[in-house]
Amino acid sequence: MSLGIMEQLTHSTVRIETTLHDGGLSTGTGFYMNFLQKEDLAVPVIVTNKHVVANANTGRFHVTLATSDGLPDAGKHQQFQFSNFENQCIKHPDPNIDLAAFPIGPLLNQVQKTGGKLFYIPLQTNLIPKDEERESYSSMEDIVMIGYPNGIWDAKNNLPVIRKGITATHANVPWNGKSEFLTDIASFPGSSGSPVFLANIGGYMDNKGNTYMGGHRIRLLGVHYAGAMHTASGEIRIVTAPTSNMSVPITQIPNNIGVAINSKEIFGLEKEVERLVGANA
Repeated sequence: MSLGIMEQLTHSTVRIETTLHDGGLSTGTGFYMNFLQKEDLAVPVIVTNKHVVANANTGRFHVTLATSDGLPDAGKHQQFQFSNFENQCIKHPDPNIDLAAFPIGPLLNQVQKTGGKLFYIPLQTNLIPKDEERESYSSMEDIVMIGYPNGIWDAKNNLPVIRKGITATHANVPWNGKSEFLTDIASFPGSSGSPVFLANIGGYMDNKGNTYMGGHRIRLLGVHYAGAMHTASGEIRIVTAPTSNMSVPITQIPNNIGVAINSKEIFGLEKEVERLVGANA
């Protein structure tokens, strides 16, 4: 792979557009992961939020095509559309964890049969930090969030938007007792389902002040699912809705505080996929 680490991460996300049962349109973010990895076998999925696929009759997304040498073919991508989209998604068994997975194995098999080649970068579960590693983090860490705020994307090249910020609370301390943490990063409807990465390029410092120079540290810290909104009436609300063409009766102003689900909850989603799909799907 001749792409740098950040270029690879930009190809790990996918813009999800849904047509709702009432005819409305909505967009959100997902990212590719390999679940149940065993040597060369895995169950490929797109991870997103439950509310991104809620009430979705039809789901659409674009996947970049690959060149003969396995690199992204710039400007070339293929749209895939699925009916009964929400019901094809596997949801985290905990109703309080806003995560869902869409298995893409059948899609990949179909493309392979036609001789097509797709380019995407699936994240591996070993990017999810263990608890002891999380404990070593500082309360303020550099992060990037990659996704499609308000549905914005590079439609020509099928590329997402990168936002940079810091953790607003410690990523290992459950915010208000939930498996969540806050981010100080610009977040808007449509960013729901975006991966939040700990991103140290060229060096970093741990919570004891020890400095590590010359290395990269990329970890999947969480999944963005909500943002704090300041309403015109002065009320602060936590909003989870993906961007939609449906009317909103109040004016909402983002205050750039995001809420991310602790990435360790992805393991619970992986177990549910294993239960319903199996490792040999």
